[in-house]
Amino acid sequence: MVVLDSSALIAFFREEPGSDLIESHIAEASVSAVNVQEVAKKMMDAGASEGDIRASIDKLQLMICPHEAEDAFLAASLSAATRQHGSGLGDRSCMALAMRLGVPALTTDRAWAKLDIKGLEVIVAR
Repeated sequence: MVVLDSSALIAFFREEPGSDLIESHIAEASVSAVNVQEVAKKMMDAGASEGDIRASIDKLQLMICPHEAEDAFLAASLSAATRQHGSGLGDRSCMALAMRLGVPALTTDRAWAKLDIKGLEVIVAR
């Protein structure tokens, strides 16, 4: 099981480098609702309709997890450790969910490989 970052989902939908590794984890993947929002926004900005976006995401049968209070406080506590790598709210939400579930976070953001956060395992798809 893994938690997908929004960058991984976007790369998968765009069939970018690393999408084969991402695809190999889709059947067992979870994603934060915060990251679904980020993906939906990117797809809407590119001209996709809400219905098409919902259908694309639903087709993957991902476990979409709410951003719970525990995740919010954990994500906030990661700010200092991730700031220099440019991580934002969505990134920290993904990391917090992965840490809470005790599974790796799957991303395409190479900067995550430089993070040294206790309890966070990162898989970089490219």
